[in-house]
Amino acid sequence: MTIRLYDTSARQIRDFSPLNDGCVSIYLCGATVQAAPHIGHIRSGLNFDIMRRWFAYRGYDVTFVRNVTDIDDKIIKKSAEQDRPWWSIGYENERAFNSGYDALGCLPPTYEPRATGHVTEMVEMMRGLIERGHAYEADGSVYFDVRSWPQYLELSNQDIDDLRQPDEGVSGKRDPRDFAMWKAVKPGEPAWETPFGLGRPGWHLECSAMAHKYLGREFDIHGGGIDLIFPHHENEIAQAKAFGDAFARYWVHNGWVTIAGEKMAKSLGNSVLVSEMVKQWRPIVLRYYLGTPHYRSMIEYSPEALREAESAFARIEGFVQRVVEKAGGIVEPAAQVPPAFADAMDDDMGVPQALAIVHTTVRQGNSALAADDKEAAVARLAEVRAMLGVLGLDPLDPHWDGGDSDRGDDLHGVVDTLVRLVLDQREAARGRKDWATADAIRDQLNQSGLVIEDSPSGPRWTLGPR
Repeated sequence: MTIRLYDTSARQIRDFSPLNDGCVSIYLCGATVQAAPHIGHIRSGLNFDIMRRWFAYRGYDVTFVRNVTDIDDKIIKKSAEQDRPWWSIGYENERAFNSGYDALGCLPPTYEPRATGHVTEMVEMMRGLIERGHAYEADGSVYFDVRSWPQYLELSNQDIDDLRQPDEGVSGKRDPRDFAMWKAVKPGEPAWETPFGLGRPGWHLECSAMAHKYLGREFDIHGGGIDLIFPHHENEIAQAKAFGDAFARYWVHNGWVTIAGEKMAKSLGNSVLVSEMVKQWRPIVLRYYLGTPHYRSMIEYSPEALREAESAFARIEGFVQRVVEKAGGIVEPAAQVPPAFADAMDDDMGVPQALAIVHTTVRQGNSALAADDKEAAVARLAEVRAMLGVLGLDPLDPHWDGGDSDRGDDLHGVVDTLVRLVLDQREAARGRKDWATADAIRDQLNQSGLVIEDSPSGPRWTLGPR
């Protein structure tokens, strides 16, 4: 058994070899909490949640760090625009992110450090870089000297002379391409006291310092969206390695969620907030939609694509429900997933290929049900539950007990009572062979969005696809 991952730094799929046997350490660039999350933000956390689950299934002890950037230019700008404290905006949106992660079934990280809680570690790193000649003070700020690190831009495969020269007018920089590790205080902005004067951290320094604290000088996997490759991850590498850390052994990046071919982003006005999406769609369906494409692929958002995901998951969920009824109780997951599923997941987290195995097993289970082969149907369900558990999509998992909570658990009970009364009327019509009335009742229920199935234990209803 060898897990293989696409390593951005190597530009190829590599066999995963852990730093420490039986353990895997993962650092994921988490939320910048300047606004509530859209589904593009949550996709990254969800992709790495599936990766984490697979490593755990394969027997690894996983340490998963997902940071919170709770101070940056955007948060400060929002603070001024809304006349609110910067920390109030950050805390509100951090809670919104965690609500989104939880709603979509992401396991909590081992550690979730905030940037503002690690200024001491940042000062230590800046001191070390200044001593080694890789950083310098200027007008109360601290900059990294990019030309002092010959390996700079190896991750993004660029040439430093081809970079545009930003921040033209920033005084004190030796080279316009040098980036800020510490920013001198400006009137009205939050600031921390340091040996370099009052100021606040630069975005790139935050992650280098937190990864060093929680995972040490070297760790296994650094993750994030492809938009972070440059400049964020490139600058993280330069800081950490110039400081003396070996840093990440593998760089893994997920694709975007796009709308009309553009990256989903607040600045473009095309974001779809998680808090609104979970009112329109069951969270488990959103997880299926965002988590089942390959993590490196782009997802083009549309309501039609979500409806397709809902229909596909309904086929899986319907099979699970039918076998549970047939078995007369819960069927426990199998101890092992099918070998073909494992092979797909081992090959760079090949969720689409793994999901194909899920659907094939569901079809086999449905055939067993049609043949009244209870034993085979139960065996297929055990395999399906094992596979869905790895993907965080098992509808029988306790997490999803409240999966319909946004539609209202109490309302579900009321609807169930009313539908049962109507179904009793339909059964009475069938009993007196009044087929026209029975069919009319079924058709009216179908038109209302309910799907009626006749099972050996009697009729049952489910909510149909949108």
